[in-house]
Amino acid sequence: MEPPEHARATAPGAAGDPLIGRVLERRYEIRARIARGGMASVYEATDTRLDRTVAVKVMHPGLGDDQEFAARFVREARAAARLNHPHVVGVYDQGDDTSEGQDTVFLVMEYVPGHTLRDVIRKESPMSPTRALALLEPVVSALGAAHRAGLIHRDVKPENVLIADEAHGGRVKVADFGLAKAVSADTQHTATGGVLIGTVSYLAPELVVDGRADARADVYAAGVVLYELLTGRKPHEGESPIQVAYRHVHHDVPMPSLLQPGIPDYVDALVARATSRDRDQRPADATVLLHHLHRVEQALREGLDSDPELAADLLPRRAPGGEPDPTEHSNDTVREPFDASALALLTEVDPRDSGLVADGSPDRTTALERHAVHPADAPVTEPMRTMAPPDAGGAPLTSAVTSAPAAAVPARPPAPGPGAGRAPSKVAPVPTTPRRRSRKGPISFVLAILLLAGVAGGAYWFGWARYTTTPGVLTLDEAAATAKLEAAGLDVEAGEPAYSENVEQGLVISTDPGPGGRVLAGGTVTLVLSLGPERYDVPELAGQTEDQAQDALAATNLVFGESLGRWSETVPEGQVVRTKPRAGTTLKPGATVDLVLSRGRKPLTIRDWTGRSFDSAKSALEGRELQVTVASEEFSDTVPEGNVISQDPATGTLYRGDTITFVVSRGPELVEVPRVRAMGVAAATELLEGLGFTVETEQSDTYLGLGFVSGSDPEQGEDVPKGSTITLFLV
Repeated sequence: MEPPEHARATAPGAAGDPLIGRVLERRYEIRARIARGGMASVYEATDTRLDRTVAVKVMHPGLGDDQEFAARFVREARAAARLNHPHVVGVYDQGDDTSEGQDTVFLVMEYVPGHTLRDVIRKESPMSPTRALALLEPVVSALGAAHRAGLIHRDVKPENVLIADEAHGGRVKVADFGLAKAVSADTQHTATGGVLIGTVSYLAPELVVDGRADARADVYAAGVVLYELLTGRKPHEGESPIQVAYRHVHHDVPMPSLLQPGIPDYVDALVARATSRDRDQRPADATVLLHHLHRVEQALREGLDSDPELAADLLPRRAPGGEPDPTEHSNDTVREPFDASALALLTEVDPRDSGLVADGSPDRTTALERHAVHPADAPVTEPMRTMAPPDAGGAPLTSAVTSAPAAAVPARPPAPGPGAGRAPSKVAPVPTTPRRRSRKGPISFVLAILLLAGVAGGAYWFGWARYTTTPGVLTLDEAAATAKLEAAGLDVEAGEPAYSENVEQGLVISTDPGPGGRVLAGGTVTLVLSLGPERYDVPELAGQTEDQAQDALAATNLVFGESLGRWSETVPEGQVVRTKPRAGTTLKPGATVDLVLSRGRKPLTIRDWTGRSFDSAKSALEGRELQVTVASEEFSDTVPEGNVISQDPATGTLYRGDTITFVVSRGPELVEVPRVRAMGVAAATELLEGLGFTVETEQSDTYLGLGFVSGSDPEQGEDVPKGSTITLFLV
């Protein structure tokens, strides 16, 4: 699996990386590492000739010596350079630097400062269909351009979709066409050197079943990415890559609406069409998929919660004969066989470790040994036996079988003649002259017998008599095995210990020669002792960056799986919170370890509590672990007592532990009505207005025109809100 051309602009390079600071081909100055993959690493670099920032993908040390890898790297440059599309990462140059005494094969590409679609999924998913399709559309457009150029990406996944930051336009670009090949009749197989190309979570079923890919494999992967954008989860998961691949073959991608019920039926249908297990039911290439995507976007713009006609048109068709198509969303098994052993061979995984192959053999033979040549592929031969010298009892010692073609020595046919086809007639004896016996005859015969006996005796000694049989000592401890071998007159030597899943530590796994094998009398037998099951502890990676954590896993026999985003109040964004499984867990070699990365502090959106109950606001905010304070309590003629007059901040985003401040209403201010009885109307009005009241006058029933106050409403001594109207009664 290749790294993307750029993962994050701010990712730090690994400390002590020998490439940092080097200038490749006296032009590209390496500044920092920004991504690392199984075959290559990607660096931020400066093109000193053109004075611009570029991304340089460098093959890992040692791989440049492998002609197959180097040729594949060059093919990547040529294939990607053929694509000129605004949503494809551009390839500028390819080179091979030998200044440090080793081949450093590299590609120079467009530098995209920003983040990947994986980062967006961590932060935003599950997301609305409109947002998901807006992110996927440029990806499908780029794939369509590649398919029209005769290229297949073969590794479509969120990590290979780069999104520039806002300062650089926010453009979406598809990266890493490193696994793409020109489509032809003889270059469609996905296995190169025994390694299955593509990331297992996005592999189309046909890649697992028969190892062949076309543009529809990219369509399938794009459909899986769409499912992940809509739901925040991958459609198929398992404990091992083999199990995930098995589910891609035998199980349909579920409808996204099963996890997110608000998703319209036609969006479900688009996912089902793109991820159909029957590739004939998928869009023929990404250009056709883009057309369907535009139809769905139009329905979303129209605000349709459901469109049965569009959904029916997009759903995969049923197979002829009325039977459900294998691609329909059920758990029916597809017709193609799933060869877990063959997949394990491609992915360099012991098939018995996959949990999918019933193999009862007690030994630890390799996958290649368990996939012998089919008898139909072997040449037809006929055994020809040769006999070794007899032993003391006169019986043949061995029967060595050699293989020779059946027709290697054809019988010579009889020569045709007049008598052909008739029984042969008797031939008259020819008279002979008696010959005198010679003494040389018997002597030669005796010498021949003696020579033959000597040769037979020598052969017996050198080929048999001086050898003994190796005793069986498997599963014995070293002391018991040594005693048994020495008792048989053999010397014992300790070989290199080896791991074993079946034999306890300290016991014998194997011997050389093996049990029952021939060994010279007094010869040496090598013991191989078991180290027990091979296991490794998950290292403590908390607090490290994603790049540093991947380096630490690469230094062990454990495999990096994926990164999962989680909010954290204590761990800075981008650093490892923990691992899955947790640090210290003991795992088999090759086991997958996922990284839980911090997304930073969880943002808390606050609402405006103005005019609402302060007690309710305090309870709600403290429940979200925010600090609540009262700046002041003020009189208010409009806000009831105990409600919020104002808050700071009024709206926006806070984080756990932040403080929000309130001004709380005491209600309207109350003022006591003073005594104004017997006062002149002018003096009474001045007094009341000075206290903030509004004054009105009215003639009393005994009005005489004197201009004095006989009483008021409200009466003196009452507490009324400031600004209230006081009526004066005049006499």
